[in-house]
Amino acid sequence: MNRVVEGHGKPGARQYARLSLAVVCALLLVTIMMITVVDVIGRYILNAPLMGATELTELLLCAVIFLGLPAVCLDDAHIRVDILLSRVPPVLEPLRKIAVSLLSAIVLGLIAWRLWGHAGNLAGYAQSTNTLKIPVAPLAYLTSVAVAVSVVITVVNGITGGDAKTGEAGL
Repeated sequence: MNRVVEGHGKPGARQYARLSLAVVCALLLVTIMMITVVDVIGRYILNAPLMGATELTELLLCAVIFLGLPAVCLDDAHIRVDILLSRVPPVLEPLRKIAVSLLSAIVLGLIAWRLWGHAGNLAGYAQSTNTLKIPVAPLAYLTSVAVAVSVVITVVNGITGGDAKTGEAGL
């Protein structure tokens, strides 16, 4: 999991951040798996399902998805469809990368902004899950912060022209 880039010696902040996010996401996925196993055994063998299993699974899955986004940005591993962009002349490639990164950062910034506003609404209404009464606003704030971190990473990658595969970006 921990990739040391050839010729760069020790892993840097980017690799540690990526590894930390991967470990957190892996632990959350294992937790989801354990909740599901306990729920299925309880439901079909003991006739006693785990109360709130669906709520916990939904909340944890949301956390996995949004905590994974900065890791994707750190690796510059977004899905790309380059039907038209592959025809860009090589001399314009650096400009294309900057433009795509900045456009992505703008879209992610809008998402982070709207998530923050939605989290404020959820907090104002004291929104919580139905069964376990877990407040939802903290998770919404976490998702907004994770997307905002992704914005910063995307901007840095775009400005520096950094390539996560070679570890040459500013983070």
